[in-house]
Amino acid sequence: MSPDRRTVRATQQFFEDLDRQLPAVRGPNGEPSVHDFQVYELLRIVEQFAVEWDTLTELIPGRPDYRVLIAAGLLVPRFAIAGQLASDGTIELIRLRVDLDADWE
Repeated sequence: MSPDRRTVRATQQFFEDLDRQLPAVRGPNGEPSVHDFQVYELLRIVEQFAVEWDTLTELIPGRPDYRVLIAAGLLVPRFAIAGQLASDGTIELIRLRVDLDADWE
């Protein structure tokens, strides 16, 4: 692991947020499932937090130990994820908000 790359882990709360917002199976019109999000979105998200932590927006101004990533997904129109820097230097993904109704025109 490079010194510029941090370890990232998702918390139980993150996965509870995911389970609450997406169905367990893909929808009849191709709506993404929890599994789809984990396979297609989560790995990219983890990588962004791992290498871009210091450039992400502070979730709480003046608290660099909390950052937020707001982005467009491959399967979902957009999402917001909050991360927290743990005492051991690991980044914990602590909250997830998926916006399935975003209009990007």
